[in-house]
Formats: sequence, C-alpha cells, structure tokens
Amino acid sequence: MTIQWFPGHMAKAKREVEEKLKLVDLVVELVDARAPLSSQNPMLQEVLGDKQKLVLLMKSDLADPKLTQAWVDYFHSQNLHALAVNVNNKNDIKKIVQQAKKIGEGINERRVEKGINPRSLRAMIIGIPNVGKSTLINRLVNKKRAETGDRPGVTKQQQWVKVQGEFELLDTPGILWPKFEDEEVGYKLAAIGTIKDQILHLDDIAVFILRYLKEHDPNALTERYSLDLDTDDIVEWFDSIGKKRGCLVSGGMVDYDKVADIIIQDLRSGDLGQVTFDRIEE
Repeated sequence: MTIQWFPGHMAKAKREVEEKLKLVDLVVELVDARAPLSSQNPMLQEVLGDKQKLVLLMKSDLADPKLTQAWVDYFHSQNLHALAVNVNNKNDIKKIVQQAKKIGEGINERRVEKGINPRSLRAMIIGIPNVGKSTLINRLVNKKRAETGDRPGVTKQQQWVKVQGEFELLDTPGILWPKFEDEEVGYKLAAIGTIKDQILHLDDIAVFILRYLKEHDPNALTERYSLDLDTDDIVEWFDSIGKKRGCLVSGGMVDYDKVADIIIQDLRSGDLGQVTFDRIEE
C-alpha cells in the first residue's frame, strides 16, 4: 500500500524553501528522535543539495537514549552536525545556540579569507509537521513568536526571527513528501503523530505499535497492559486492554476504536516508555 498525502500549502512551502535557500548559510533540519531517518523528508534532501546542515533529533526525552546516541553518531559519520534535543531542557537549547555560533564563526572565517565582510549567521529551519519547530523557536527567542500546536501543520508561512543576538533564523512550514512508498514509514510517522490521524485507520496504527513493541520491547506491553505475550492474537490483546480500561459499549463488547486511541496516546505521551522505531541495523 502506498500512502499518499500532499496538501497544497506543502507544495507551496517546498517552492519557497527552494527560493530562500540561497539566502541562508545553514539549514537546521529537525527530525523526530523516535524515527530519525523516517522523519527526514527525502524530497527536501534533494533540494538542499550540499548546503551545510545541523540535524536536531527532537523529542529525545520520548526516544530510547541509546538509540538516539547511535543516530547522533550516525549523522556525525555523514559529516553532519547533530544534537539530541528536548525543548524543555534549557541546556539543550544552549547547545543549539552554541553549535550554531560555532558554525557561523567557521563560515565567517572563510568569508574573511575571500575578502568578504563577516556577518551574522543566517539559518533556515525545516522539518516535517509536528516535529516541534514552533516550540523550539519559542524557546530559542525566549518568547512566543511562532504559533504552536499538537497537531501537524500549524505553521503556514515563513518568518525570520533573531536568536539571542547570535543568528537569524527563517522558520518554514512543516513539509511532507508526496507519498510514502514504504508502508512502514507511514505507520511510524502516524504512530508519533506526524501525519493526521484521519489518514490511516487508528486500529492499524495501534496494531503496528503493539507488534513493534512485542518484538523490540515486550516489557513495555506487560508493564503497561499486563498482556499475555504467549499469544500473537491482536484481538485478544485489544479485548484485554479494553476490559481493563473500561472501553465497553452496550452488551459488554469492547470498543476497539477507544482501545486503539489509548495505545496511540500512551505511545505519544511516553507512557509506553522511551521508544525508537528506526534502528540503524535495519
């Protein structure tokens, strides 16, 4: 199954990124630490070319810390700057500013060597929807400048912001690519809330989460739901969770939609532990 998704405002945003790219020295790319590779937009990678890049692995507090460090190391091996980020951690925000300042100093040194006057670093921030761009910008400028929300696609236009007197940052809307050829990528992004819940069936997303955890972190399922993992019967798992959580309709039947929503929200809130769906060995 190919999952297709390409709203008009995203097509417009892609064109604007292409137009503004020549104005910036650095691209700050935000990915979700729970799916660092799946949440990279392959369409934008083509647009960015060899532009210098800083990759920020957002929501690192919700991801497996060992796997997050492995992904940071991976990006470093690709000659990219990379940092794991929890936007509620002030030290992480400081690290971003320090890293951008260091990159800017290197760029200015090369400018001086060419006889060009140094200037403040200009950076463009990009990423897929709901990866935390607006919240990060608000932390960087210490005030509410960008609209935020817990749903994909809140930012709809580009805007420049000044970051602590160190560099200028151009905000852009979250951009997805036209379709997910790999069905699993679509389920990963749906599970972490990057694409709207209406695009895929909630029960399919929940089943994906349960099966992934059964393989990679079964303790999360037994600790949260006390599931019997000797069986692979998804219906039994749904029934078990539904009865324990009171997700019942008339006649005592389990409301599977409510169960699916509980599983998805438990994952997104961290109640299922720190989960990373992308694994380097895969």
